Amino acid sequence: MEEGKMAIGTLSEEVLNRLSKMLDNPTCGWRQLAKVLSEHPRFQCSEAELTSCSLQVLSAAGSPGRTLLALLADRSCPLDFLIHGLRKVDHQEAVQYLTTLAGETIRITMQPQSQQATMGSRVVLTCRATGPPGLCYQWFRGREEILNEMGCTPELVLCPLASAHVGHYICRVNHGENCTFSQWAQVHLVHSAGSSPGCSSLFPGSASGLRIICQPQSQTLSEGNSLTMECKAEANPPAQYRWYSNMVEMPEHKTNLLKIPCVTTAHRGLYSCKVFNIYHEAWSDTAKVDIGPSTVTDASRIGIGRSLDPEKDHMLTFHPGVNPLQKTNNQPPSAKNFYATDKVALLIGNMNYLYHNQLCAPIADVHELANLLRQMDFKVVSLLDLNCQEMHSAVTEFLMLLDKGVYGLLYFAGHGYENYGNSFMVPIDAPASYTSEHCLCVQNILTRMQQKETGLNVFLLDMCRKRNPNDDVIVRPGLLKVTANIVFGYATCVDAEAYEVKESNDVSNGIFINFLKKRICEDEKVTVMLDRVAEDMGHCVITRGRQALELRSNLSERRSLTDQIQDAECSASFSARNLQWAVAHVLPKSKYLQFDCGVTVQLGFAAEFSNVMVIYTRILEKPKEIVSCSAQLTDFPQDVEINLKKSNQETLPEAGCLLLFSENLSSPEVPRLYTRICSLQRLRRELTFTVCLHYTYCNMDEEVEERKPVTVGKPLVSKLNLHEPQQPPVCSASASSSFSPDPFDVPECSYFSEGFPSVESDTSHTPLYDAQAGRESPVSMGSSRSTNIPEETDSPDYFDHPTPLVGRKSLPHSQVHDTNYKFSDMYNLHFH
Repeated sequence: MEEGKMAIGTLSEEVLNRLSKMLDNPTCGWRQLAKVLSEHPRFQCSEAELTSCSLQVLSAAGSPGRTLLALLADRSCPLDFLIHGLRKVDHQEAVQYLTTLAGETIRITMQPQSQQATMGSRVVLTCRATGPPGLCYQWFRGREEILNEMGCTPELVLCPLASAHVGHYICRVNHGENCTFSQWAQVHLVHSAGSSPGCSSLFPGSASGLRIICQPQSQTLSEGNSLTMECKAEANPPAQYRWYSNMVEMPEHKTNLLKIPCVTTAHRGLYSCKVFNIYHEAWSDTAKVDIGPSTVTDASRIGIGRSLDPEKDHMLTFHPGVNPLQKTNNQPPSAKNFYATDKVALLIGNMNYLYHNQLCAPIADVHELANLLRQMDFKVVSLLDLNCQEMHSAVTEFLMLLDKGVYGLLYFAGHGYENYGNSFMVPIDAPASYTSEHCLCVQNILTRMQQKETGLNVFLLDMCRKRNPNDDVIVRPGLLKVTANIVFGYATCVDAEAYEVKESNDVSNGIFINFLKKRICEDEKVTVMLDRVAEDMGHCVITRGRQALELRSNLSERRSLTDQIQDAECSASFSARNLQWAVAHVLPKSKYLQFDCGVTVQLGFAAEFSNVMVIYTRILEKPKEIVSCSAQLTDFPQDVEINLKKSNQETLPEAGCLLLFSENLSSPEVPRLYTRICSLQRLRRELTFTVCLHYTYCNMDEEVEERKPVTVGKPLVSKLNLHEPQQPPVCSASASSSFSPDPFDVPECSYFSEGFPSVESDTSHTPLYDAQAGRESPVSMGSSRSTNIPEETDSPDYFDHPTPLVGRKSLPHSQVHDTNYKFSDMYNLHFH
């Protein structure tokens, strides 16, 4: 019995429900099974997944065991591995049930094969199956049932072979009402030498032999093309064929013709065909297949006057006798320095995936890059751990900040893949067998950026570019314009993985950012800067042969990320972008709570990322009769994520905040308690929590508690409601591309206009704390540098010179020591 070829996903709903009832017990159930199955990394469940299973008991129809089985089925867990796990936890009832079930399942183990034979010869078609005792076989020729005694056996013998036997055959295997069918097999009649005039054969009479007469040919193709190879042989008895790719058998290809409709880089390599019959075996010549990426922005291809519309051909015509390339090259360079009307960056780092490997480096990479881009006057939106809807909404809001002449930069660190020349970013909620439907296509985003007439489009993709075998859909983004301002910086090359570094400290950069951070602020053309990063990576021994930066660009001008911003020509739109960005980065004002016992507590707020905030409490005043006192935060809404074990901690690292520091805070001797709040983008209502004051009087042993509810509005990016599909009432007609297959490709309209002041209104309604002067000031429309500094709202009433809680400008740029690195596979599923 071949249980290994059966997967959990093939089991019926009735079987799964019965099995889940057996697993829903605390002593020998789903939790013990999950622990045993975790010995295989592919079937290891994360803490979030196990928690999701546990929470099923809260629902009347919920089943933790059924949820675990669904997770295993989504990862194609074989039935024999499940039975193996059940045996290890000694769940005899489930083992017996599944073993019996596997024995009752009819599975064909030997399929009938098509054959060619001469008149009067003997042909045997064989079909064998496993299952319950007493299996019945019935052969059919086409739709006609073969009624003789040979038609009811595993072997159908056609002897002597006649013209009436020619056709297609299939076998039905059944046990009662349970049945299955074999594959079709064709019987073809061939003429032997001398059987008819003019009929020739390589092997005269009844002599056996085999010779290949048509060899497969080497080919060079692009992604998405069709691959066709032929290997033909003359043989007696008739030949059978087996195709091999890179010396690995391709079991689905068993004819003389190899056809692959849409090739990818995974299909490149060496192909050969084994030709054989019962007497002989021969191998074809080896054919090499080269697969190159397909891209519509290939700057190396120049077409002149190839428009189907003759009226458009004049756009690319030149005077007689003039070399068009010379005409372009001889133009004098512009004396004007390049500048941007604004600079905007969206940085996304996905780490805590629900159904895939957890990552470590994106938090440090996003933080590092955000600080470096702020130094070059970029308006930075930095977000961690976004699901699919949130990523779509974040991109839409990012596009709202773009306009004519604006430099747009998109950075993504997380799992990803590349199919047919398109790159896909994977959200944290993507299922185990995700496809393009669950991800964001980078080329779609580029199409929408071009509609904004941006001055520079930069994509830095810190993810894997392996092919996704679960995704056969060819996404066709909208048509790209020839803007000559596009730069793609890939952390790794096509069909390769990107890596992150494992160091002794808790926070470390991935390979790409570790090299990029040393070069990104150089005043050089973007492509020159990235070329130097690629050279640096190539000189490092640990990256050689593992990861190599790939640069794709059609940038024709010397544009740099350090170019200055000149907004005089677009002052209104520049002011609007300043306001839009600032509204999404406003922290709550510092609050002071007066408790009945006479204690005064301050609440302070700091931004680690655009969707991660730190709240701290400190005791400002307390009566002398109170000997001990602390203020803790509790009762947070379920929308946001808080690690309860790390809340109300005395230091930032203990609170899980490794990228902010507090050494320079005023009055460092005053104790503080820190709480880190993540996933603010999922906050549906105003952030409300409770401050719980615990204190003890000098003449009392018992601790007294007072509680005060606090509401601080919707801080930072929570105002944008990224968790909701954006369907505002008024939108730009040209905002959405009709070519985009993106299900979330809605017109690009911002939520900033809902409930926030317009550009013309008084901006004093959205104050930001001025860390330099220690006072509140309205949003500045003239510069983005000050508004890009991570904020801490502190109190000028209690301290004369408050010092802001800010992020480190840069993680230490230490030298790369090869021996200090330990590689782990990153940014992609491990396909087995």
